[in-house]
Amino acid sequence: MNVVMIGAGYVGLVSGTCFAEFGADVICVDVDQNKIDHLKKGEIPIYEPGLDDLVTRNVQAGRLRFTTTFEPAIEEADLVFIAVGTPTRRGDGHADLSYVYDAARRIARCLKGYTVVVDKSTVPVGTAREVARIIREENPQADFDVASNPEFLREGAAINDFLRPDRVVLGVESERAEALLRELYRPINLIEAPILVTGLESAELIKYASNAFLATKISFINEISQLCEQVGADVHAVARGMGLDGRIGRKFLHPGPGYGGSCFPKDTLALIRIAQEHGVPSRIVEATVEVNAAQKARMVKKIRQALGGSEAGKTLAVLGLTFKPETDDMRDSPALAILPPLMDKGAVIRAHDPHGIEEARGLLPDGVEYCHDLDCAIQDVDAVVLMTEWNEYRGLDLTRLRQRMKGDVFVDLRNVYEPDIMRGHGFTYASVGR
Repeated sequence: MNVVMIGAGYVGLVSGTCFAEFGADVICVDVDQNKIDHLKKGEIPIYEPGLDDLVTRNVQAGRLRFTTTFEPAIEEADLVFIAVGTPTRRGDGHADLSYVYDAARRIARCLKGYTVVVDKSTVPVGTAREVARIIREENPQADFDVASNPEFLREGAAINDFLRPDRVVLGVESERAEALLRELYRPINLIEAPILVTGLESAELIKYASNAFLATKISFINEISQLCEQVGADVHAVARGMGLDGRIGRKFLHPGPGYGGSCFPKDTLALIRIAQEHGVPSRIVEATVEVNAAQKARMVKKIRQALGGSEAGKTLAVLGLTFKPETDDMRDSPALAILPPLMDKGAVIRAHDPHGIEEARGLLPDGVEYCHDLDCAIQDVDAVVLMTEWNEYRGLDLTRLRQRMKGDVFVDLRNVYEPDIMRGHGFTYASVGR
């Protein structure tokens, strides 16, 4: 089966590589010549555990190729996936679909023979029908169907999520399109992963509704964490008590500095706008967004309070910059909202992250001192702020850490450590919801 992936970014590269692993012949097409040149040399533009080895294996097997040329690849394709960016449109919160529609026009000009054009990007309800309209307008003779196949990839665990999915959602309107997509995903039959076949609109909405619900769970437990601090409760005990209820579940009930990344911030805003366009209230999602912003602001106050009321002149070692571990993604990371206000009030930031430093350089204010060595980051600092729970921060030598610091403040925004243990090592310890 011949598959073309339009877009060699995070979703396109992971999806295309995994389809190749399934046995399909895959060509990833991208307009960024520099990106394609690096991929041809085996240089992966993103950090995702296991992706480099998987790309190398499938390139060597001849199942995975990269190009900037649309026409020859699409002419031979059975399925063409659109996996381009849909960033939040500046000013109104809508998803920017210009890249999707540009891809549709390019695809239309190259279609020969029956082809299924598949929206893999996260797109608002109605996008698949607009893609179909554009293709018909550009190429009235084209024999094609448009389908929606949203991705559910967690950064840091994307390979496993694709190869062993909780579910595959296929939004289709013809038996031919369904048959081709089922054949492409046939390898997951071995693990009996469910395939849900729906209409186009339902498939498009499933992705937004899923991400908004998970974001809501995060904002809910973060709001509860604030109440826990005021009444003397332990948010982890509360979360465990909730999570043991099978109707609720334990996942995403982890307090912290707020959600970030490429999906939740963008998709919650887009869902709000979709609802507004159709005259439907979305108060829960709106509150989720508001609580998330408030949680990040509350973390600034928490750090300031731990420092005695003022960060002016204090040097802070910040451990972790990315929005979550096992990724280099800095998009909407809590660090971007928390560190600048501290710097504005005179804090000196010394930052360490296993994979996010290069991305952070272009997003954080000038003046941040970046340390590739953890010992360098913590030497003679007044405080440590654990921002992202990378594994290497979970087992710090606390005795050695305390000796290397000038001050004794440890602000744990991920609740990695136990308060009694930290205080026993001489730290003035602050965490979230405890």
